[in-house]
Amino acid sequence: MKKRFNVTGLCLANKHYMADVSKQVRQTMSLIEYGEYFIINRPRQYGKTTTLHTLARILRASGEYLVFRISFEGVGDLMFESEKAFAPGFVRMLSKYASINDPSLVDWLNQQARQTHNLESLGLMITALVTKTDKKVVLMIDEVDKSSNNQLFVSFLAMLRDKYLQRDEINTFHSVVLAGL
Repeated sequence: MKKRFNVTGLCLANKHYMADVSKQVRQTMSLIEYGEYFIINRPRQYGKTTTLHTLARILRASGEYLVFRISFEGVGDLMFESEKAFAPGFVRMLSKYASINDPSLVDWLNQQARQTHNLESLGLMITALVTKTDKKVVLMIDEVDKSSNNQLFVSFLAMLRDKYLQRDEINTFHSVVLAGL
């Protein structure tokens, strides 16, 4: 297949001309391996989505990680109108990715989506999710800036950060990676 330049999203090495980002991927991998909570903040078309895609592939291939790589691009505004809409919507996003990554979790996550109604119950569901696997669970959220001016989303990030700060006391994501403008 003939390669071409891609300026619309995810780049794939077998289809698109790409800059060598192996150094950045290695640096980012070390942050994940150390269990960091961090943000990839770059302008459009700097490889954020491609980097997350590459990292998720590498982490899954290691067999050591369960990766949830989700995106808020294409998610309607209704999800961000209330905790009652956001919490189960977020769990459904996890379920959608689990169908690719770990199908054994799909039914459980779908059941949890029906029982998750606010950020508190979402936090409890995250703890339960992490205890269901012997792998290190990594959450990657792309297009995080889509909702950065929304108070509900800011509260969600605060809940994630609080869980991260308590990671030695409670089960939570091993690493959280946020990507956006």
